[in-house]
Amino acid sequence: MLRIAMLSYHTCPLATLGGKDTGGMNVYVRDLTRELGRMGIHVDVFTRSQDEHVPHVLHDLGYGNRVVHVAAGPEVPVAKRELANYIPEFVEGIKAFAAEKGIQYDLIHSHYWLSGLAAESLKQAWNVPVVHMFHTLGEMKNRIARTEAERENPERIEGEKRVLKIADRIIVATLAEHSQLRFLYKAAGRKLTVIPPGVDTSHFYSIPSDEAKQFIGLKPDDRMVLFVGRIEALKGVDTLIRAMSCLKVKDAHRPVHLAIIGGEPEASPREMSAEMARLQMLCDELCMGQMVVFLGKRGQDTLPYYYSAAEVLVMPSLYESFGMVALEAMACGTPVIASEVGGLGFLVQDGETGFTVPDGEPDKLCEKLSLLLGDPHLRATMGRRAAEYALSYDWGKITAQIVDVYESLVNVKEG
Repeated sequence: MLRIAMLSYHTCPLATLGGKDTGGMNVYVRDLTRELGRMGIHVDVFTRSQDEHVPHVLHDLGYGNRVVHVAAGPEVPVAKRELANYIPEFVEGIKAFAAEKGIQYDLIHSHYWLSGLAAESLKQAWNVPVVHMFHTLGEMKNRIARTEAERENPERIEGEKRVLKIADRIIVATLAEHSQLRFLYKAAGRKLTVIPPGVDTSHFYSIPSDEAKQFIGLKPDDRMVLFVGRIEALKGVDTLIRAMSCLKVKDAHRPVHLAIIGGEPEASPREMSAEMARLQMLCDELCMGQMVVFLGKRGQDTLPYYYSAAEVLVMPSLYESFGMVALEAMACGTPVIASEVGGLGFLVQDGETGFTVPDGEPDKLCEKLSLLLGDPHLRATMGRRAAEYALSYDWGKITAQIVDVYESLVNVKEG
């Protein structure tokens, strides 16, 4: 049986989605670990402890696989810029756990550049191969940063380049990410393997609209446009709000509201994130009233109801390495309108499962929203195609490809 040390240093796969550092990567690590367990592969997911009151070992992922919260630095949330300081302590904690349990891992699978730096030390200590996935790239974030505060620090870029050198294999989500690593980072093509993230089709499937609406508190004739994701500038939520303002004028006879899942809209002014405050101010400036509703975080268990109740999911991102939210919505039979950036350009089939639009152009987004909201037959057809297409991303199929990568590396080492 393969034994995998999965590293998710800066964020726990069990965290509630929609927070500052919780999103697609959390879902990826959690669902991949569950599927690996289903296949009889042992996984321990190591993450930095952010709460001393949470047990350090949890079995929430099933199949005997564990989430291990390692004390490294203060057991509270810490700004990402400070996290690199505690990597050595994190590594020592992992080594101590492995020694205490008497377990020898066959392979390390790290996620995000900080985990990759931890993997470097563990690779030296254990002499095992490293598989890495970046999830997002600092150079790509810098390309769309609008202010100095949105730029990634040079340490991240250097860290990513270092991880590219030490990793035996890099799993990339799309051909777009493959090109970005080759062009911006001069990555060795032989190390890169394209395997997209998966979706749990036993959890994300189409729920009858009336039942979904009842569950989330909507009336049967209420119409909802949906956004799900972290509240940060690169998600382009301001573009979506402006598109809804345009829609309010254009389709005044067809009332519809925008529900935004993510962030902490009820936080005090002092604690509220700058982006959340900016978006709420924009809604006031555009006199959106009740047309835009900030719902805050929502548990993964409730998301299928929101996706199924929505007329359309919108991902107006300026940068997206893949777009797992789009895939989840599609699995629920909901068409998607997304920016034609990164992974979204590959995932959403324009005119088939939804529409792709240029990023940062509210008028173009408004046009597609109006078209989709005004044509129930088109919505139903696209939703049906989206659900069929999502089946090809079932986690069982995706995990089998990842296990092939694991086995090829372990077999080379043993050979």
